[in-house]
Amino acid sequence: MLFLHGGPGMPEYAISREYPLVLEKHFTVCWWEQRGAGLSYSSEISPEILTFDQLIADVIEVSHYLRKRFNQEKIYLMAHSGGTFIGIQAAAKAPELFHAYFAMAQITNQLESEKLAYDYMVEQFTQLGDQKMLRKFRKYPLDKINTPDYYVMRDAPMHLLGIGTMRAMKSVISGVFWPVMLNREYTLAEKINIWRGKSFTTKTIGLWNKLVATDLATKVQELNIPVYFFHGIYDYTVSYKLAKDYLDKLQAPMKGFYTFEKSAHSPLFEESEKMRQILLEDVLKGMNKLADTK
Repeated sequence: MLFLHGGPGMPEYAISREYPLVLEKHFTVCWWEQRGAGLSYSSEISPEILTFDQLIADVIEVSHYLRKRFNQEKIYLMAHSGGTFIGIQAAAKAPELFHAYFAMAQITNQLESEKLAYDYMVEQFTQLGDQKMLRKFRKYPLDKINTPDYYVMRDAPMHLLGIGTMRAMKSVISGVFWPVMLNREYTLAEKINIWRGKSFTTKTIGLWNKLVATDLATKVQELNIPVYFFHGIYDYTVSYKLAKDYLDKLQAPMKGFYTFEKSAHSPLFEESEKMRQILLEDVLKGMNKLADTK
């Protein structure tokens, strides 16, 4: 299985060791750190070559490599958050390489997702009477939220409300930074490169602007392989509602949407046992018996 991390540019193997090993029980997992991120970071990489076309081509090339190395006709493709943007396009372009595509927090129309999150946070902080937080939001009118400063600002309130990386994670410092820095499988230099890579890909404005400007529901309307969407109901980093609407419209020979009632953005880590059951009983069997019923 090839796992496409989110971010932008945030490898997830480093933090995955903090949680029960679910994927490794049923798959040989390639936690690929994508071009410009983590172990693949290099100061010699030019921002001009870091395009989505290149990243999609990379997904296909790495998939060919894994098929050859492990003598498999097909592999499984899993993506999370930002990784879903390239993952679903790679699956549409080269479906013959994959048994199935499964997405955790599938991106659809990210600009609309950001607006839904903005409205929700303003509503919640209004109910809480948190004037200090509301003043921060007033600096960014809804029609002008697609700016780097806003995305930096919104991180703390998202985690405060439990709608960010994980429902129970109140800080990315304790929830992400320290698990990475305490991971013994990376050298100190490699850990530093994780943050360098994240900064590099975040500042590659062309990537983020194209992602935000793209509505995948119009770009990818059909996949010729089974498709599974896993989504935390509290996720506002990537809209739960938009992902569910997208899968309803997406044409595929088999598909299933799975709501994680206790999760925000990372059900693999938040509800690992439920994820394991779905993978074992549905995904690996090409079924959707455990999927949500309409």
